[in-house]
Amino acid sequence: MTALSPAAAPRGLLAANLICMASMLVWAAGLPAADFLIPIVPPLQLTVMRTASAGAVLLAVWIALEGWRPLAAAPWGRGIGVGGVCIGLGAVLLVIGQAYTDAVTVAIITASMPLIGMALEVFLDGRRITGALVGGLLLSLFGGMIALARGGFTLDLGIGALAAFGSCLAFTWGSRASVTMLPGMTPLGRTALTVAGACLAVSAVTAAWSLLPGTPAVVWDAFGWRAFWSLMLFGVGSLAVSQILWLTAVERIGIGASSLHMNAVPFYVMVMAFSLGGGWSWLQTFGAAVVVLGVLVAQGLVRLPGRD
Repeated sequence: MTALSPAAAPRGLLAANLICMASMLVWAAGLPAADFLIPIVPPLQLTVMRTASAGAVLLAVWIALEGWRPLAAAPWGRGIGVGGVCIGLGAVLLVIGQAYTDAVTVAIITASMPLIGMALEVFLDGRRITGALVGGLLLSLFGGMIALARGGFTLDLGIGALAAFGSCLAFTWGSRASVTMLPGMTPLGRTALTVAGACLAVSAVTAAWSLLPGTPAVVWDAFGWRAFWSLMLFGVGSLAVSQILWLTAVERIGIGASSLHMNAVPFYVMVMAFSLGGGWSWLQTFGAAVVVLGVLVAQGLVRLPGRD
């Protein structure tokens, strides 16, 4: 399912939103790891390493829990196509965007994801534009801006910003396609298939790219144990685990409602920094609370004042 079901029980919706929040928290944990890896590993090679580590773990867990039959019967052609766009292209563009700008700029541009998700549901799924939907979206965007406003922020435009927006577009479309184009599969199966597909697609592109003269290479002298564990966090954690939770939420509440949670990522980053000795921002906490309110309003779990 990619559109919110009106008949869905509030308890089920709350559970799905908690799953989505967990996905964003795990995904945000990979951002510091990406900052460490970007100067060492070029974008294409980093995406190959990331999808390979995540795909290997996902395929092993998929086989262990569901057996060989689902893997053999899986639509690998569609998996490679969706995975190559959703995870492969999206991940490469994200790394390029973060390399050319900064994490704050990427987070600001990521705030466009709810707009893209809602547009996909309106045009492709026939979802009606309601006052609650618009109100929830505006609240989520406003909360995201508040969460980013600690100490002020700047928006660096250019090739990095364009790459970040392209990543957001690819990931949003691919997340929806993972559910609609791969029916009958479990979230684990969908994630394993698309991540493995992304690895195959990006590996082929990287192999061809490496034949060109002057292409950047991995700085292997700097790739020690810290880089290895950063890759595990960025790949297995921020991609494999996060994507399973994310597709579970998308299947239950749709890409539009799920994408509203992206605006709370700066708050999760602040929480992780606080756990490592950083400061606490009540402004970011308030912004995250507004995002959550917007998510609940958009799904009809909380009604705006003056509405029936």
